[in-house]
Amino acid sequence: MVNKIVLSMAILRILSGSIEVFAAFLMLRLNQVDKALVVNSSLALVGPLILISTTTIGLVGLSDKLSMDKFFWVLAGITCLLVGILKK
Repeated sequence: MVNKIVLSMAILRILSGSIEVFAAFLMLRLNQVDKALVVNSSLALVGPLILISTTTIGLVGLSDKLSMDKFFWVLAGITCLLVGILKK
């Protein structure tokens, strides 16, 4: 039997990949650089949201196994990732 937390994380990643593929086909269908750029830019919102969601689900699943010190370091690492991704 598949762990519910792992299944939730996998479903989010499948959803993310499906959105990426759909966006690629949409760009081809629109066939205009300016519209394709808008579609591509909208994907910049999806990636971090999926990252945050899957990480949150994973941390909830590990919360009973992590000490507070380790939990702090995981959160610090996630914060660094998000600052690196979202900082302009």
